[in-house]
Amino acid sequence: MSYPPYGSGYPQQGYPAPGGYGGGPGYPQPGGYPAPGGAGMPTPESASAAAYGTPGGLPYAPQPAGGPGTIGFNVGGPMPGGQGYPGAYPSAQPSYPAAQPGYPAQPSYPQQGGYNPSPAYNPPPGGFGAPTPAYGQVQGSAPPQSAGYGSSPGYGAAPAAGYGAPGAQPGGYSAPSAGGYGAPPAGGYGAPSAGGYGAPPAGGYGAPPGGQTGGQYGSYGAPTGGANYGSVPGPANYQIYEEGTLKPYPNFNVEQDVQVLRKAMKGFGTDEKAIIDILGHRSNAQRQQIKLMYKTCFGRDLVNDLKSELGGRFEDASVALMMKPDEFDAYEIRRAMRGAGTDEAALIEILCTRNNAQIHALTAAYKTMYGRKLEDDIISETSGHFRKLLVSMSVGGRQENMPVDINKARTDAQRLYQAGEKRWGTDENTFNMILASQSYEQCRAVFDEYGRLSKHDIEQAIKNEMSGDLSTGMLTIVRMIRSKHGYFADRLYYSMKGMGTDDRTLIRIIVSRCEVDMKQIRDEFQRRYGKGLDAFVRGDVSGDYRTLMLALISG
Repeated sequence: MSYPPYGSGYPQQGYPAPGGYGGGPGYPQPGGYPAPGGAGMPTPESASAAAYGTPGGLPYAPQPAGGPGTIGFNVGGPMPGGQGYPGAYPSAQPSYPAAQPGYPAQPSYPQQGGYNPSPAYNPPPGGFGAPTPAYGQVQGSAPPQSAGYGSSPGYGAAPAAGYGAPGAQPGGYSAPSAGGYGAPPAGGYGAPSAGGYGAPPAGGYGAPPGGQTGGQYGSYGAPTGGANYGSVPGPANYQIYEEGTLKPYPNFNVEQDVQVLRKAMKGFGTDEKAIIDILGHRSNAQRQQIKLMYKTCFGRDLVNDLKSELGGRFEDASVALMMKPDEFDAYEIRRAMRGAGTDEAALIEILCTRNNAQIHALTAAYKTMYGRKLEDDIISETSGHFRKLLVSMSVGGRQENMPVDINKARTDAQRLYQAGEKRWGTDENTFNMILASQSYEQCRAVFDEYGRLSKHDIEQAIKNEMSGDLSTGMLTIVRMIRSKHGYFADRLYYSMKGMGTDDRTLIRIIVSRCEVDMKQIRDEFQRRYGKGLDAFVRGDVSGDYRTLMLALISG
């Protein structure tokens, strides 16, 4: 049978005729190889003549275009040398050299009546699948062979899906399993555990023993024993929840408020209740809007009108409410240093309880309001180690939000012990350096480590080693760091205890803390003294002043 037609491509190749390669065009003719027994190497001319006949000739007689046996792109005709499947093995290109002499005769393929891939190609050893048609080859036709030299018999193009698994070979590797080699497990190689890589155990790393919760330094108040310092995490876990009693008024209308205030102070008499209803129930930000709008609408200064219409402690409290927090702190510090004597307690309370941002804001406000540097006034009004402490606090350089370093805490506790109890006299500079520079969380760790080294608590050690304003300042820092809410509760209690009232302290603390943490201060006051803060205020002050203070405390 003939080859199926081809639209284009290289000349199709046939298989050698039965009996071997000899006898067909394109192969050495009989006598072309040297006779047995030896002969010299053939010259190029003799080899060419043996392979192709006369020099320059074709391996077969020229054919007319399109005639039978045409080599090239004309299709459908029989190949030279006979009809049907192949009677000859044509060369793809006439310029290919002839086969080299000395090659042994190759066994021929059996003559087939038509091309049948299965009997013509013996299955390859090792279990390779049957060949699939090559690109451009029609299914059932003979695959193309390389031109010129005789191609290796038997192997067709690789199947599209790849060769199948080879059969078992003696001494070789066995066939892969059905799932293939090295199939990854269902979860993949190195799949992380359910909690992910590095997930902490259920109790967390370094969890406190005995079911304790939270770091010892994360809560205010005197430390309890037995805390596992290795469990102390970053500073975020030490944030104390704080909530003020005075919140922004939900239905705030600044124009309406300024009209009410103007009406309350216009004409004969003053409507103190209207003033309390507004100033005692508006946030500081809302009060600043009221002050600005009041001047915008009436061309008058609200603070000056309050001073002219009110009096006594009610006036002081009302004017304090109309200041920004940093302005009020600057005002109170200036008042504490102005005139004869110095209110060291007020300086300590403000400078030793504000964070860095608040310190920076009040020093800027102080310079704006009074045209003076706060540090210069502190230096001129105080002396000795107490002056050093206040200057250190007025800088606002405490290391805030730093992770707790237990090893450093032990070292600093040892240094405090060596600077105080362990020596004759006291090294105040060491106490100043540690208490003024370390974060609150770090200081809590130092205080507890000090209790492990000494038979005295850090507060008792300060009382034993220092005196006067320096002792008061150091104790304020320690108590504020341990329990800020407890410190302010104590200050409020002693401002009202006994004969008379320290109104400046009472107003300063209530006004400055009512939007920050008054709820916690109020709760701590109840816990420490067994009586509510509002009950103390109600029993100690009176009039509109009392009404305004209760409004700020109760919210």
